[in-house]
Amino acid sequence: MDSDADLAFPALVAARLLLAFAPLPEALKHDQQLSSPLTSYSRLREGIYLFKHGIDPYSGGAFRHSPLLLSLFSTVLPLTPYTSPIVWTAVDTIAAWALVRIWRLRTGAKKTPRDRQIAALYLLNPYILLPSLALSTSSIENTLCLLALLFACRGRTSASLFALACLVQSSLPSLLLLVPLVFLNITRPVSRLALPKPFEGSAKQTIPLLLEFFGYSTLLTIASALVCGNWLWVEKTWGASLTLPDLTPNPGLWWYFFTEMFDHFRPFFLMVFSVHLLIYVAPLCIKFQHDFLYAAFLLIGVLATFKPYPTLSDPGLFFSLFSIFPEIYPYLRHPIVTALIHLHASLLLPLFNSLWLQQGTGNANFFYASTLVFGMGNGAALLDAIWAGLRAAIGELKEGYEVVQE
Repeated sequence: MDSDADLAFPALVAARLLLAFAPLPEALKHDQQLSSPLTSYSRLREGIYLFKHGIDPYSGGAFRHSPLLLSLFSTVLPLTPYTSPIVWTAVDTIAAWALVRIWRLRTGAKKTPRDRQIAALYLLNPYILLPSLALSTSSIENTLCLLALLFACRGRTSASLFALACLVQSSLPSLLLLVPLVFLNITRPVSRLALPKPFEGSAKQTIPLLLEFFGYSTLLTIASALVCGNWLWVEKTWGASLTLPDLTPNPGLWWYFFTEMFDHFRPFFLMVFSVHLLIYVAPLCIKFQHDFLYAAFLLIGVLATFKPYPTLSDPGLFFSLFSIFPEIYPYLRHPIVTALIHLHASLLLPLFNSLWLQQGTGNANFFYASTLVFGMGNGAALLDAIWAGLRAAIGELKEGYEVVQE
């Protein structure tokens, strides 16, 4: 079994690389479900072209990628039809490796029979695979997120905080993960869902870590400004997550709401939608203070559901992380219903998108209805994960007893 497990991961990577070089429709790179204005490969190529020809890519309204990605792919890793599939396959491979390592650290084992399953669930997850084949930079964001969690589980504080700082440069909403990640650095990643107990450390231990994170963020921000030669990139990248200037349709819940919004009410509801993301951090971290890795997992689910510019890879990361928490499986309340909702949404999203934007026989309401079904599936999975994480502390019930409230 060990030899099979050793061969399984290279075989998965090889299969993934073959898929990356397979002749796929060019439309895949322009699909709104796989790429957002902040993660689009075609927009990234356009920005690199302008940057190489001495034109500020942030002077227009199309390029919204981080200056760090701009400098990386215009110098160190130039993007070509041959290098891009290799780079994105390598990114997914690192993410799958990190997920397996997190699982091993959580169980305290050097190798387990579930390793190959966890790697396969990530590399072959359609929500992960399709955005990666579309060369969406959301794949890079997922990898940075998993590396930040892996380094935190290992106790490598500086590497963890630096990975998170890089992630925040590309995706501002990922700042929600700062609190559980900081606490994960000073605790252990082993499962304590069945035996919860209050956090025994001191909150003062987090102050140096927070200062270190903000130090890394400041350095990366200055580096970004040096790359661009101005601060216009702040409005075009971070500002896009707060002001939603590009209303390109996506699988999220924001775009249609603000398409129909009167300009007079827009600032107020932008504030409400943005603050709404923040209200989950404290309750989840307090309730799951015995297992901050699980709290981070739940906040990734919150981002997958309520992020301003989501793609399929956001819920893909959330569902892939389910594989490292097998202790909650017996306590999931409606896993079949949730799976069927996602199956339903995965059929509706491309169908209604085609009816509206390609066939011309539908309208925006068709596609938004499918995004509501998709959002309901994400929300159902998140609520099920919260319930199961709480329910695991009670264990098996005696006959005649029932849990009505945690």
